[in-house]
Amino acid sequence: MMDFDSLKKEIKELIVSSLELEDIKPEQIDDSAPLFGSGLGLDSIDALELGIVFKKHFGVTFLAESDQNKKYFTSVQAIADYIARETGIPDG
Repeated sequence: MMDFDSLKKEIKELIVSSLELEDIKPEQIDDSAPLFGSGLGLDSIDALELGIVFKKHFGVTFLAESDQNKKYFTSVQAIADYIARETGIPDG
């Protein structure tokens, strides 16, 4: 079973590879840094792409109309918390 640190690392790798972020390495992404706006500068289309990637990879679903999605996608830490909760991965 995957541990929480491995989950965060995998999320970062998926963000970089699925969004083709050529100038950013996964290890450069801070766990608590914002993913949108002043952080990585992602947008709503990126969020949709990531939602699909995370569903395929981890089997978790983000509801399209849910206001919770903004909370889940604030940072790698928030995404990892959600995925861990939904999949039973013990958090740090």
